[in-house]
Amino acid sequence: MLQRIQTVYLLIAAIVSAGLIFVLHLWVTNEDVVVYAKDNLLYLGMFLASALLSIITIFKYKNRKSQFMLGRLNIILNFILLGFFVYQSLNVSGETAVSEKGIGMLLPIVSIVFLALANKAIKKDEDLVKSVDRLR
Repeated sequence: MLQRIQTVYLLIAAIVSAGLIFVLHLWVTNEDVVVYAKDNLLYLGMFLASALLSIITIFKYKNRKSQFMLGRLNIILNFILLGFFVYQSLNVSGETAVSEKGIGMLLPIVSIVFLALANKAIKKDEDLVKSVDRLR
């Protein structure tokens, strides 16, 4: 389980989703208030759900198909979270709430990259097992 590269990728995605949200801010309002993910319950819940899904995916190492499916579901969750951030930063009324974007808005992109790398490694393992089964 731990010797496979997809476990490392999934662990990094979980650390990005659960750990860095408390360190990196999402944006700064016009009143110079720094907004973190923990300040908004929706963002906090989605980040923690993504981290939990990554941890669950790590322990599904015996069933590669469900592991691959959970990775794709996690990627979709991060795209939804990224969509919320884009909507928040490009507010219709012209940036009334967000004056300075933070680096924390890019965390879903980093997570998506590591989840895609993990899914690629899972797919490679699945193809390897199928090719060995053909030889038997």
